Amino acid sequence: MLHPQSNPFRQCITLPEFWDFRFDPDDLGTDAGWGEGFTGGRPIAVPASWNDQFEDWRDYLGPAWYQTYFDLPWGWEQRRVALRFGSVNYIAEVWLNGMRLGEHEGGHLPFEFDVTEHVRPEGNLLVVRVEGELAPDRVPPGNVPPDPLDTFPRNKYPSTSFDFFPFCGIHRPVLLYAMPHGGIDDLTVVTDIAGNDGLVRLHLEAGDAATARLILRGYGAEVSAEVAVSEEATLTVPGAALWSPASPNLYDLTVEMLRDGGVFDRYALPVGIRTITVDGDALLLNGEPVKLTGFGRHEDFPVTGRGLVPAVIVKDYALMKWVGANSFRTTHYPYSEQMMDLADRLGFLVIDETPAVGLFFHEDGLERRLALCRQYTQEMIARDKNHPSVIMWSLANEPHSKRPAAKGFFRNLYDLARSLDPTRPVTVVSAVGIGEEAFEFCDVACLNRYFGWYTPPGQVDEGCELLSAELDTLHGKYPKPLLLTEFGADTIPGHHAQPPEMFSEEYQAEMLTRYIEVLDSKPFVVGQHVWNLCDFKTGQAVHRMGGMNLKGVFTRDRRPKLAAHRLRELWGAQGSESA
Repeated sequence: MLHPQSNPFRQCITLPEFWDFRFDPDDLGTDAGWGEGFTGGRPIAVPASWNDQFEDWRDYLGPAWYQTYFDLPWGWEQRRVALRFGSVNYIAEVWLNGMRLGEHEGGHLPFEFDVTEHVRPEGNLLVVRVEGELAPDRVPPGNVPPDPLDTFPRNKYPSTSFDFFPFCGIHRPVLLYAMPHGGIDDLTVVTDIAGNDGLVRLHLEAGDAATARLILRGYGAEVSAEVAVSEEATLTVPGAALWSPASPNLYDLTVEMLRDGGVFDRYALPVGIRTITVDGDALLLNGEPVKLTGFGRHEDFPVTGRGLVPAVIVKDYALMKWVGANSFRTTHYPYSEQMMDLADRLGFLVIDETPAVGLFFHEDGLERRLALCRQYTQEMIARDKNHPSVIMWSLANEPHSKRPAAKGFFRNLYDLARSLDPTRPVTVVSAVGIGEEAFEFCDVACLNRYFGWYTPPGQVDEGCELLSAELDTLHGKYPKPLLLTEFGADTIPGHHAQPPEMFSEEYQAEMLTRYIEVLDSKPFVVGQHVWNLCDFKTGQAVHRMGGMNLKGVFTRDRRPKLAAHRLRELWGAQGSESA
């Protein structure tokens, strides 16, 4: 799933920023033929969630329709043309010029259609039906019936199994792109280190059984080779400049397809030469132990919801750099390709997570949920496999794993991920702890804990004692690297208390400080990710004041709380040296 790019052989355009839009609460549009076009729409911005763009539909998750028109750029008639959606949440059904192209289930990952036979030179009508209802057999699930073995709260609106707002809509850009017939379909790059040399292994998929020319440039080196498309190629880079947070060195790889002695297709890819391995209790980057400092984070901003806002991406990286973070987890879904590209450039280490949050393992709908999780795992790895910043795959966040089916469910997903990419560790992020049987085979154990917040509330000393004891017990049972992937406290901006008490800025800063002291005392703890970078929107509940999770060390509009300054003191030097 290569991201479209423009060069002399490929062209890409972004479809308009404003589309026509209609809600369809009675679900009449399909039978009424809206796929062939509809009237009575209102303007909507794309990309963005629909929930906060209007004054009267914030909590609506049902069917809605988008449409826009576009002309084909000059010269595209002789090319393959594809239509690509970066993310639509949750189910998208697509028509072009009255022809139904198909549908895709699941937000946060791209999908596309070959529209070569359906597109015309001008006056193309694109219609998309989007539906985001919550259901137990979807991933992530919602409106889950009560079960004594499942512990997630149900007293919130909308009734999600996860603690963030279920924004709906076209969340990332819609692209139209052209490429040569028989050109490059996919590239897979795997890097290794041999002494002082870097090894870049490339597998190329293309429509024609042609010859490919590979050129790798950077840091005074230029290495090239010509190979048959069916062959795997290895480029050796003498004295390679390795990729790391301290030195995010990226080489320029150009792949050219050759036919009759000439170039007919080209694709460029930045390549970071690095390795990531697990050795006993250690996580090794380029053969050296690395310690992760950073955050969980949501793609969440006022008005735009989960829609792509490039300036917010830049701001969040600047804030993480300022605090001293070197990493983050894509909680709880894959982030935008633009976010991943900047992680490569800026040197952030990323735990890439599927949208499988809040899973439960009752037999009803279990087979369908597993099929969706397999789909998401395949799509995520296909999209992000070439990013040097991605150091780990996370199969799920906080599954409710008390039923026996959970272990086999995750074994299935683990084996799939390892078959698709044997070069990166695979994990599951758990709130169950010692009872998470998937830790038996996962390469790294990831734990979320809130002792001193949810229980025992207001008691940081007791909470840290419980945390320390559990970490030791967990490592005793599963002797492998451990990350604390969530810890934190809700904090009302500007609320102060001495002595510290819950919801004050002082309590959040004290709790994070004490937790980090515990984590720093455990050599097997290789990472600490605070929950959360910024406050974010949730459903309505008595424990979510203003429909917000306030555990951010920055506010939703990116203003620092006391805890952000405290983390800068704790991580400032360490965050710039870990590599």
